[in-house]
Amino acid sequence: MHLHVYDSPAAFDALAAEWDGLLARSHHDTLFLTCAWQHTWWSALGEGEMRVVAMRKGGQLVGIAPLFFSEDAHGRRVGAFIGCKEVSDYLDFIVARGHEVEVLRSVADFLKSADCPSWHALNLCNIREGSPTLTLFFELIQAEGWQPQVVFEDVCPVLTLPSSFEEYLMMLDGKERRELQRKLRRASENVAITFADSAERLDRDVEDFIRLMTASTPQKAAFMTPQMARFFHAIARAMFDRGRLQLAFLEVEGVRAATYLNFTYRDAVLVYNSGLDPQRFAYLSPGQVLLVRLIERAIAEGFRVFDFLQGGEDYKYKLGGKDVRLFTLLAQRA
Repeated sequence: MHLHVYDSPAAFDALAAEWDGLLARSHHDTLFLTCAWQHTWWSALGEGEMRVVAMRKGGQLVGIAPLFFSEDAHGRRVGAFIGCKEVSDYLDFIVARGHEVEVLRSVADFLKSADCPSWHALNLCNIREGSPTLTLFFELIQAEGWQPQVVFEDVCPVLTLPSSFEEYLMMLDGKERRELQRKLRRASENVAITFADSAERLDRDVEDFIRLMTASTPQKAAFMTPQMARFFHAIARAMFDRGRLQLAFLEVEGVRAATYLNFTYRDAVLVYNSGLDPQRFAYLSPGQVLLVRLIERAIAEGFRVFDFLQGGEDYKYKLGGKDVRLFTLLAQRA
């Protein structure tokens, strides 16, 4: 196994031609581990020292460990995945299927090498259940005496889409279905659903999204710092350029009342964040109506998965979501 350690964002350009191909051969192919997502996250939110470890066997790229090391509130140097944690819902090492043992062994060896910054702890977040990182890598670092611990972190309710919208409605609880149909009928007049489809207008559309998102709740307003707003603009542009952005608005008589910022990847729609005016047009339930219309659109376009992403909010289950569990792998260096 040959390792090349990158310590600057030049890693993303150097590996761009191979990165996503490796991801497609891995156990957990997800948007949040694509080269574009990782590069954008680091440019907008990264801090500390980055280390992207590329592992090759016979000249072929078989593993990427996208890591960074920074100080926590207690002054300890902590290693984490690039993307961890607030805005990247699924993360992991990128490992070609069939190469798990040698790649994860190489990552453990890197962590004790001179090429790795000194560190006191690991905090590897947002690892999907079933990942070899939670079992095999756990055993490897346990053998090093680094005291690993797997901690439940969150759930991602995921809806498996049927072949028709009518079939989807029949999947719902009877009371929920009737209430939803009533809301859809009520919002059938003077209501339009539009999408950000112009590169020239994208910045203004993202500003409208941010305005509605921050109006939704005090928590969302506090989350949307100037730095986070820059990230949302950057990631929307990066995903738009790759045909992966679904930024939707529900408009009432031409006024934008609700919005969803989603992404499309492979056979899935990823429900990333939302916003609405909590006072105006509340009688129309614009957020719920828009979300259900996006489920209808996803079915019509042949998507197989509607992923609500992190958070166990009740509405996700009412709309058919089933939990995928996420874990954090922690470790303390002796």
